[in-house]
Amino acid sequence: MNIVIVKYNAGNVKSVEIALERLGASSLLTDDPEKILSADKIIFPGVGEASSAMNYLKQRNLDATILAAKQPLLGICLGMQLMCLHSEENNTQCLGVFNEHVLKFDAAQLHLKTPQIGWNNIYGLSTPLFKGVDENSYCYFVHGYYASSGEQTIATTKYGIEYSAALHQNNFYGVQFHPEKSADIGSKIIQNFIDL
Repeated sequence: MNIVIVKYNAGNVKSVEIALERLGASSLLTDDPEKILSADKIIFPGVGEASSAMNYLKQRNLDATILAAKQPLLGICLGMQLMCLHSEENNTQCLGVFNEHVLKFDAAQLHLKTPQIGWNNIYGLSTPLFKGVDENSYCYFVHGYYASSGEQTIATTKYGIEYSAALHQNNFYGVQFHPEKSADIGSKIIQNFIDL
């Protein structure tokens, strides 16, 4: 199994590598389009800021590379958000894989601390990505922006308001939470992705 992690100057890469190792899967961290597109599976992780991340992708032709992928691709946190249409974070045009907008939590309106940091339950689970995962399982979230919900939503969560915990379109999957930091449930979701 040839698993590639997209290298684009975003955080949480090491924890993704370790999570894969725990499952007995090796991975390659690269920004080489040829190596990315020849992989069996692609993971597009990310912790960071949307506009600078998109600029980095464009400078290295990684935006076109991601859109050209035919194999299963999993975006994590910022990776998922960058696959949406647009992010309110510095008014960023994103990749447009998912027909959702990324919006900023309104802390005053929600009467909640932002960013959201901690464990939250996910529900309305569908697609093989969540095979064997119980409704209302808890996953680990760290984010100040969220993707709206729509037809491509395959898991939902609530932090003051409901929003997409996961999205799916064709071979593209995205999760707002961090499966690599979500204990056994996260490992199950990563294994499901590997098994797609």
